[in-house]
Amino acid sequence: MRLGSSLYHARKESGVAQENVAEERGVSRQTISKWETDETLPDIRQSKRLAVLYHMTLDELIEYDFDEQQAEQMIDSISDEAQARIDWSKVWSKKYPVLGTYHEKVRIGDYAPALREMLTQLRVDYGYNNTDALLVLKDILARVWKGQM
Repeated sequence: MRLGSSLYHARKESGVAQENVAEERGVSRQTISKWETDETLPDIRQSKRLAVLYHMTLDELIEYDFDEQQAEQMIDSISDEAQARIDWSKVWSKKYPVLGTYHEKVRIGDYAPALREMLTQLRVDYGYNNTDALLVLKDILARVWKGQM
């Protein structure tokens, strides 16, 4: 990840506006913007002070990976109603095209009975609702795929 992106996401995570950072650091808001877009870079002293301002170490700021945190925030920010309206297969198929096309090739009916039985078994054995049973089955499949089981 670029330093500018790290600076931007660390600032956002800290809930501090560019204007406040600029005032705190004695620079213009435009300077903060340039740092966050990699137009220019802060010197090492400014970087250290930014890390302190964002409650991070300099190493954490330089290596700041917002992906998991950003994903969690995005998930939390989507209402249940909005999630129900989203065609997740269509959304994910932009990244993984097979999700948009497999149904034309794969004989889903060959797999459906076994999967339905696994979902039912998870509901019966552990009392999971439909969604939780699906999530558990998906997680088990992912672990098997990664060689963790």
